[in-house]
Parts: sequence; structure tokens; C-alpha cells
Amino acid sequence: MGSKITVIGAGSVGATIAYTLSQETYVSQLVLIDINKEKVDGEAMDIAQGTAFRDPISVISGNYADAKDSDIVIITSGVPRKAGQSRIELAQTNVNIIKSISKEIVQAAPHAKYIIVANPVDIMTYAFLKVSGLPENQVFGSGTILDTARLRYILSDKFNIAQKNIHAYVFGEHGDSSFIPWSCANISGVPFEQYTRAASNIGKEFKDFTHEEMENYVHVSGGEIIKRKGATFYGVAMSVVSLCAMVTSSSDSITTVTSMMHGEYGVTGLCTSTLTLVGPKGAQGKLEVELSNEEIAKFQDSSDRLRAVVRELDLK
Repeated sequence: MGSKITVIGAGSVGATIAYTLSQETYVSQLVLIDINKEKVDGEAMDIAQGTAFRDPISVISGNYADAKDSDIVIITSGVPRKAGQSRIELAQTNVNIIKSISKEIVQAAPHAKYIIVANPVDIMTYAFLKVSGLPENQVFGSGTILDTARLRYILSDKFNIAQKNIHAYVFGEHGDSSFIPWSCANISGVPFEQYTRAASNIGKEFKDFTHEEMENYVHVSGGEIIKRKGATFYGVAMSVVSLCAMVTSSSDSITTVTSMMHGEYGVTGLCTSTLTLVGPKGAQGKLEVELSNEEIAKFQDSSDRLRAVVRELDLK
């Protein structure tokens, strides 16, 4: 029997996640929950009708009680930032939504693994963890897994090599203060400069780039998509579905999700992204790989910006 997954929030992101999950064979039950009953009913019906070409799967719209015995709960609910609205104002608005959801969903599915997608995701993950009272391994956010995917996409274009061969990551906040730890980036275990020299000897061609160009691409590409089509949801959906696959698999994976820090790189008491062990037991802890002093400083600066927002939150 496959996994039961509940998606809370049937907007563009939530609905796309649900649709993508409906095509995965490890999922046998999907529950969609949203305050807009007409919208969520329509999404569930549309998704269900598209599952005729796979093994049978249950897709329903429901309420929190229907989430009972869920293996995974994905929370996408939240409002986008409005013109003139401060980051803290947005954070508090979405924290209030998270608080109301937590009271209902944890009672229905106390043993589920919770993947937080609502933005600002680092803040929302911290808030849900605090108000839910759940063990830390059961709660993590999508963090910089999408940022990392964007980085690998552009690097694969520059190196003209498959993305699966590129091992490079984005650490820190899912936002403007994120950074790329180039000291641990490589292509199939080979440092970039060494790979370029070796591959050039067999006629491989490359496109020039700078570290600053790559970091800027990661920071602005989401905004560029929003400017052109109003929202981003395909990339984040694929990222979240990959996390669900990790949780339902038989072994652990390493990825960049946001979860509680316990002194790694001198940071504690907040949620942010670095290499994390994720698997059937949820988020099992951070892997503190060696970074340069400059990279550690960037990580701490990103964390300080998140901490400044956390201090202003009302979690009661």
C-alpha cells in the first residue's frame, strides 16, 4: 500500500504539488484541504480525472479530519506579499495562518512528516515547529532545495553536462541572503577547475561565468518568472515531490531543507538550510561539512537576518 499525503492549500503551488504527486506510484491517497471549498473541490475533481492512466489512487477534497493517518502533510497556505508590506508584516500574517492550521492538523495527523512550503519558508517552519509541539524530525521546510535546483540548472548549461552530475548547493535563507558554498561544489566529485582542465583535453566546451553571476541568477530567477507569468509553481512542486520521495523511500538522502539549527556554523535556535539528512524518519539532522571562513560568515549573516524577523513574531 502506498502513502497517504495531505496538501493544505489549493492555490497554484498546492494544486500543482497535488497533481504531480497524483502521478507518483508511491502515493495511494491524496487529500486536498483549502478554505475555498469550491476551488479545492474543483482541483480534486480535475486531478482525479487525470489519474485514469495509472494504478488506482484516491484523490479527495476534505477537511482536517480526513487527514487522519497521513504519512506526509504539506502546508502551502499563506498570502503573497503586497505592495508596501514589510517582510515582518507578511511573516506575522502567515504565521497567524500557520497557527490556526496547526491546531487542527496536528490533532488529526500527529505522526505525519510535515513539509512546510508557505513563505517566508524559514520563518514558517520555525513557527510551525514551535506552535505544533511536534518532534523536530517531523517538521522541515522546502528551504533552498528549489534554489539549489536553479543553481544546478544554470551550471549544467554553463558546463554542458547533465544536472545529476553537478553537486553544488545553496545555503541559508530561502531569499536574498542565501549563498553558494563554492568550496564544496564539484562535478561528480571533481572540483570545477580540475574538471574544466581535464574535460578541455578531450574537446569539451564551456561557457564562462563568475560566482557572482551564478548567485545573482539564483536570487533573481524566481522574481523573473513571477514578472512574466505571475507566480512560480512547477519548480517548487517538483522540489516538494522529491522530498516526499525521500521520506517514503527505504534509505536516507542528503538535501538542503530548512530545519532547526543546533550550533552548526555557530547558529542555533532558528530554522535555515544547509545539508540535511532526510529520509523515512524525517529530517534527522544537519551535516556540518567544512566551509571557508568567508562562507561561514555569510551563513551567519543570513541567519542573523532571519533571527531579526523571528524576534518580532507573536507565536502565542
